[in-house]
Amino acid sequence: MRQGGASTGFLGMVESTLGKVGARLAGIAYLFLHYALLVAYIAQGGEILLVVIEKIAKTDLPAWVGTTIFAVLFGGIMYFGRPKLIEKFNHVLVFIVIVSFAGLLILAAKQVQIEQFAFQNWTGLTRSIPVMLVALFYHNVIPVIATHLQGDVRKIRQSIFLGSLIPLLMFITWNSVILISVNLDNIREITDNISQFDPLLNLRGGSGGECLGILVSVFSWFAIITSFIGFVYGLLDFFKDVTKSSTLQWQYALILFPPTSVAALNPNIFLHALESAGAFSISISGAILPALMVWKRRHNYENLYNYHRLVPGGKIILIAVVTIAILVIFNELFAFWTDL
Repeated sequence: MRQGGASTGFLGMVESTLGKVGARLAGIAYLFLHYALLVAYIAQGGEILLVVIEKIAKTDLPAWVGTTIFAVLFGGIMYFGRPKLIEKFNHVLVFIVIVSFAGLLILAAKQVQIEQFAFQNWTGLTRSIPVMLVALFYHNVIPVIATHLQGDVRKIRQSIFLGSLIPLLMFITWNSVILISVNLDNIREITDNISQFDPLLNLRGGSGGECLGILVSVFSWFAIITSFIGFVYGLLDFFKDVTKSSTLQWQYALILFPPTSVAALNPNIFLHALESAGAFSISISGAILPALMVWKRRHNYENLYNYHRLVPGGKIILIAVVTIAILVIFNELFAFWTDL
């Protein structure tokens, strides 16, 4: 790695390394990732919101009502709210997420049943990989980290390691809480009748107790809102950079209308949207493109005196990364084909 250097974003790095073709591919992957995740967040956020509305109204409503209200409500807050107000609003949301997560851990600790982990289904592992990629993707901020830390190799490694470890531990804890909270007999009974079981939906329905169900809903909903805000801002910055325009009306319409329409037409698309985002966008922008960039950079700079490799393994590791990413993509395509 070269010390210092000008600040640049991930898309800029792709263009400077792989040219316009690579930049276009990265741009498409970036857009697909943001739109797919917005579809997922609007669908799931709308579903949770709809349950609350139906309880208050004491009547059943079509699914599109929840997705539409969710998108209009929080999209409207972002459009009309000042940046500082949105920042404070987001801080409140994060605080609620942390408190509800702590509450989940406390409640789950009171009903720990280790035998719950005995229920396994290894055939579902390959379908879960794209979702794991979505949960742990961070590559787009590495250029910012490298610039902020002024190319200090030790600090960059430490930052990436700790920045990856903390979310990983949180996700492992979250999954453990869900697994030990869902009744094992209920899982076997339900999965005998349906092909797909949603433990979160089961817990929100009160299978693990009313308090736990409320906390799961609160944590899930507010975590979705914070993610929704971040990805809307991500697309907003992208369109501002591409169009060089500051007109917000059409930008917010372009950002919110397509995913809201898709989520309204298919309210059960949450998991499929996550899988598609991970399998296609992140496999490309988080694995294939970075590996190709490193390959080319190493070839160009291998004779520079201040060139330092951050990742060992040489070409074998890079080939393995690209191969695994391609396998993930083809596995998702195969799964999509078999589901038709």
